Amino acid sequence: MYAVKLEYQHRTNGPQGRTIQVDTGSMAAAIGKAAREFLKSLDRKERFDANKNGLTIVCTKASEESQDTQDAAAANA
Repeated sequence: MYAVKLEYQHRTNGPQGRTIQVDTGSMAAAIGKAAREFLKSLDRKERFDANKNGLTIVCTKASEESQDTQDAAAANA
């Protein structure tokens, strides 16, 4: 599981973006899937801004053990 953060510079609102959780085997596949999903969610003008100013991509591996630990801690609380 990877957490991919995508961000672009919007023409009036400043930096815009979101983090997408992707379950793939490799980091390259995670970035590709997240970028496609992110660009599909933008409208025409937002997509133009992203293409003009570029996308900032940060990909980190989300460890499954830490999620399981957090779920167990929440269940015990």
